[in-house]
Amino acid sequence: MSWTDERVETLKRMWIEGQSASQIAKELGGVTRNAVIGKVHRLGLSNRAGSEADEPEATAAPEPAPAPRPEPVRAEPVREAEPAPAPRAAPAPIPVRKAIIPAGQPLPPQPSANEISPEALASVREVEKRARRLTLMELTERTCKWPIGDPATEDFWFCGLPSTAGKPYCEAHVGVAFQPMSARRDRRR
Repeated sequence: MSWTDERVETLKRMWIEGQSASQIAKELGGVTRNAVIGKVHRLGLSNRAGSEADEPEATAAPEPAPAPRPEPVRAEPVREAEPAPAPRAAPAPIPVRKAIIPAGQPLPPQPSANEISPEALASVREVEKRARRLTLMELTERTCKWPIGDPATEDFWFCGLPSTAGKPYCEAHVGVAFQPMSARRDRRR
């Protein structure tokens, strides 16, 4: 669909008469309400002031065309005067998401402090004293990836000691993370 001079004149006439964009689109055919609204704005007809405004728009069609040009100039200082993005510049803390387990699925085994033997806890505490305290970016395939602390704070780090072959953790953290099947079965009873 193209905007011929005849279709534009029909659009202007109906718009000045106060017809809605939907009514104009239906009358013209092959055009949507949004296309009519867009054309009205491009023609500078968006204000319906009544019969007094009808005559200047009909007689001086070239005048509305320059009118939209100053509007963006006026709009730019308004955008500059709105320093709304400033709060966005400050980095927001990243929320820690817990894994979502679908309903009906068993929860993965997660030992609590009561289930871990005191010897294992003592071993872990000793290991954490000599840990390398790495950041996420410093971890490699050969470093222990056991997280220590609250991820939402600056005092969060990873163990970083040499990891056990085939495991993501050092020997002490493997003892806490991976438990034999029989030990898990005994706890369930």
